[in-house]
Amino acid sequence: MDVRLYRSEARPLMGILTMSDPKRKFRGNHKNFADIVKAGRARGAEVYVVTMDDLSLHESRIKAYAYREDKGDWVPRWIPLPRVLYNRIPKREDEQIPHVREMLRECMRNSRVKLFNPSFFNKWIMKRWLCRSPKTKKMIPITKRYTASTRMLPLLRKYGFLYLKPEHGKAGKGILRVQRTGGSKPYTLYAQDMRQTTSESFATLKEMTSSIRKRTEGENYIIQQGIDLCSSKGRPYDLRLLLQKNRKGNWAVTGVGARVAGESSITTHVPQGGRIGEPVRLLSASFGPARGKNIYQRVRLSGLNIAKQIEKASGRSHGEMSMDLGVDKRGNIWFFEANAKPMKFDEPAIRELSLRRLIDYAAFLANSKRNGSA
Repeated sequence: MDVRLYRSEARPLMGILTMSDPKRKFRGNHKNFADIVKAGRARGAEVYVVTMDDLSLHESRIKAYAYREDKGDWVPRWIPLPRVLYNRIPKREDEQIPHVREMLRECMRNSRVKLFNPSFFNKWIMKRWLCRSPKTKKMIPITKRYTASTRMLPLLRKYGFLYLKPEHGKAGKGILRVQRTGGSKPYTLYAQDMRQTTSESFATLKEMTSSIRKRTEGENYIIQQGIDLCSSKGRPYDLRLLLQKNRKGNWAVTGVGARVAGESSITTHVPQGGRIGEPVRLLSASFGPARGKNIYQRVRLSGLNIAKQIEKASGRSHGEMSMDLGVDKRGNIWFFEANAKPMKFDEPAIRELSLRRLIDYAAFLANSKRNGSA
């Protein structure tokens, strides 16, 4: 199909930034992008998808993709450069391509556009950021970079079990759990593979370490103390928060969901077999109604403090992030990870508000005099 001219002289509010794809036109979750476009139109704002191959900050018009609601498809258009660019490049490796990395940097420097969510997070760097503030440092489990020389036995003796996580991982992929038990093979290694958890026991720590080395080869890993999380019917749960900036440019909690681990699973991620739960109900069952509600409010406040500290320490502008927090059996709150490019939440109320806030924050950036990509 020929690319047609977008005839409005006004600049569109937002471009959803992603990578091109020869088969699908562009990469990413097309359904999610369509929902964002529709949310924009409902609020009188035009939103398009823009690929890195088509983005130019120096042309009067660029090629983009418009969503046709009546046909449910995407068609190319020529449009003025959007005022705001929302980074949804789906893969970390894509952001590291030299011309992509340079274009993102140019977007952060250029006064014509305002870019938010400039890059993926790194778990090790995240830990260092959060340890700079007393408010957030207390929520960080003991975390070390995993190397061949990492002394695992003292950590196992102290905490009973440990997690190994890829620095660049997401959705629970690549996570390992190591545990010290009794018997002739006292060291057990658990690995999550799609929806199945496999385990292997070893007579010596050296044997287990050798197996870990093979599994982690080629990737940077962190090793983290295990937390004895609250559970529901014997299955641990944690809390998934969505933090977004609102129409005033301030961080706000859009929603909190609970994720309960699947049977024998070492994580709570839904793609890995976890299920959705209601946070206040779960916390009330664990601690009683009054204390459960109090912990829930503390979780929300903790999420806000973490989002603010991440943005402050990174020195960059973020408009949203999701994060996983856990509550141990004593009621202490722990931070596990944050995602700069959240997947959509399954809870309808959270999803609806998240779309509205995304458009509101883009409008805030478009009307703001300061550069939104600090």
